[in-house]
Amino acid sequence: MSRRILLNAFDMACVGHQSAGLWRHPSDEGHRYTDPAHWTSLARMLEDGGFDALFLADVLGVYDVYGGSRDAAVRAAAQVPLADPLLLVPAMAAVTSRLGFGVTVSVAYEHPYALARRFTTLDHLTGGRVAWNVVTSYLDSAARNLGRSGQIPHDERYELAEEFLQVCYKLWEGSWADDAVVRDRERGVFTDPSKVRDVGHHGRWFDVPGAFLCEPSPQRTPVIFQAGASPRGARFAGTHAEAVFVSGPSPAVVRRSVDAVRAEAGRAGRDPRSVRIFAMLTAIAGESDEAARATLREYLALTDPEAALALFGGWSGVDLSGASPEQKLEYVQTESTRSALASFTGPDRDWTVGELAEFVTVGGRGPVVVGSGATVADELERWADEADLDGFNLAYAVTPGTMRDVVTHVVPELRRRGRMPAPADAGGPTLRERYGTGDGARLAEDHPGSAHRTLPSRPA
Repeated sequence: MSRRILLNAFDMACVGHQSAGLWRHPSDEGHRYTDPAHWTSLARMLEDGGFDALFLADVLGVYDVYGGSRDAAVRAAAQVPLADPLLLVPAMAAVTSRLGFGVTVSVAYEHPYALARRFTTLDHLTGGRVAWNVVTSYLDSAARNLGRSGQIPHDERYELAEEFLQVCYKLWEGSWADDAVVRDRERGVFTDPSKVRDVGHHGRWFDVPGAFLCEPSPQRTPVIFQAGASPRGARFAGTHAEAVFVSGPSPAVVRRSVDAVRAEAGRAGRDPRSVRIFAMLTAIAGESDEAARATLREYLALTDPEAALALFGGWSGVDLSGASPEQKLEYVQTESTRSALASFTGPDRDWTVGELAEFVTVGGRGPVVVGSGATVADELERWADEADLDGFNLAYAVTPGTMRDVVTHVVPELRRRGRMPAPADAGGPTLRERYGTGDGARLAEDHPGSAHRTLPSRPA
């Protein structure tokens, strides 16, 4: 039997996300990113169309590597201006009942005690439909504006993230017993104090001695997403992630990341098949192959290669502003997202700067698939099978049109092939149940967070 294909919409609380310059297209509504109705309408369409989740990216700085200036990104609205994605979720949750919400938040500029409360609140407000994409940040501009002279070194950021998650697990899984809240009106006891425990964490980065502020939410711990593809990132993902986001220009490139993460999960004592792995992809779908190709030609006429290289500069930390289009890309190690450059400098093919700019203008670092519903479904199946993927984070060229076309043309075809279920068969009410990564709504027993369910009771 063919494996199910999970679909997430990939978006950001900004004008232009992955497709540089396409805010200029007359059908694009990205400028409405501050309008709640834009987001509630999108959420309803995605849920009605069979998507599993809306995955929201985020950064805390501007893309200023290209030419040593932020101007190219600012001019083209390349992920700036940008709003806070966490604040969008309650409005969308209120108009949906099944759609999940994955939200990116960096551990580099947060405190686990405060962030754990925000995610528990979201898990309550969504009925257990929230995921946290754990990132460590990659923009120097963010570090500077948040009071640091520069980024924490790449691998050290993951050490911070390890401790950050340990604190969160203690708060989410171990501080409140399942039956701590009793709501006993006759005795005047809302919560049994003996069943609320101090977490007693004292580490290198954080001191959190006391108890959590929140009662347990439907999932307790949100579904843990991660997107690191460096060796250190893969080890972190294999240990903690229930879902992993990867990207690359071909199934062969992506398969290397997939195999690395699954191997690391096995080494961490987890079931490698329990980790759901999603690849980024942009699908330009139409009634026919030619109609879809005509749509892509429209888009390409409006793209902005300079803005695309500004985005790539932020992802990779490499300034390509002085390079000729014919110059071959070469790998340079930086403190940014190391997989961004690595995926275009591997053994599969040589890329020039011009080819990179053209590739990135629509869909960012992921491939663009163009065609009828059947053609796009063929490619999604091929990628899923060749790269051992569980699903896709689908980026858009224009919003909401790209996702509407997927709902109209691609989802029915995937359902006809048995690769997507009917809404009634899509899984339980929580996102963890929908993804099938845990023990019902709770973390799987082999996940490291589950070990904190047995924290000792506080001293009498």
